Amino acid sequence: MAKSIDISDVNIYYGDFLAVEGVNMTIRAGAVTAFIGPSGCGKSTFLRSLNRMHEVIPGARVEGKIVVDGQDLYDPGVDPVAVRRQVGMVFQRPNPFPTMSIYDNVLAGLKLNAGKMKKSAADEVVERSLRGANLWNEVKDRLNKPGMGLSGGQQQRLCIARAIAVEPQVLLMDEPCSALDPISTSAIEDLIHELKNDFTIVIVTHNMQQAARVSDDTGFFNLKATGEPGHLVEFNPTKKMFANPDDPATEAYISGRFG
Repeated sequence: MAKSIDISDVNIYYGDFLAVEGVNMTIRAGAVTAFIGPSGCGKSTFLRSLNRMHEVIPGARVEGKIVVDGQDLYDPGVDPVAVRRQVGMVFQRPNPFPTMSIYDNVLAGLKLNAGKMKKSAADEVVERSLRGANLWNEVKDRLNKPGMGLSGGQQQRLCIARAIAVEPQVLLMDEPCSALDPISTSAIEDLIHELKNDFTIVIVTHNMQQAARVSDDTGFFNLKATGEPGHLVEFNPTKKMFANPDDPATEAYISGRFG
């Protein structure tokens, strides 16, 4: 079941460098939230903080609260691996495991977390996940073929199937279409619309039209000046952001006058 994410006073560091400062927002359950902003403003860094992937970088840390279903993800008693099961991630470039079949790629995360599975249960998960990623009909007759043999758009949908196989509550996507052609991008965007019925989805994108097409809410990140930390300028329903933003900087970015 999709869950909301409550973010309070979040600061994100690389060592002593404050990269993102003072983020407060509530990401709605069962909605698509897009983060936009110029390169280097911290939006991908912030995205990775939502499933504790930021801290895998030596010296990196997060201050503040990120709460999912009443649980602060950064509470000292919380297992980061459990967080990453709850909050899945799809990366910018498709990254199926090169030595694995399509079938085994889908099950990779589940086997890592749950160990051995009965064949019947594994078959069910693979079909459900590939159907959920709108890929089943294209690959059902070649499940034992390498995942790397698929097209770029199919590989990205395979990675989405792998992410949803572990049944997370939240799905993060870091520029999932930036390496894809327009037809594959359209397929991923259609899939995002379908997935929001079951997952809370957060996407980082540089594509303004994509943010307008796929998201319900949009957050605009920016830098006050070079070398300063990124910050959340504005967070509002997408229709308002693109038609009547509160901050002049948001309007300037969306209209292409800077960034």
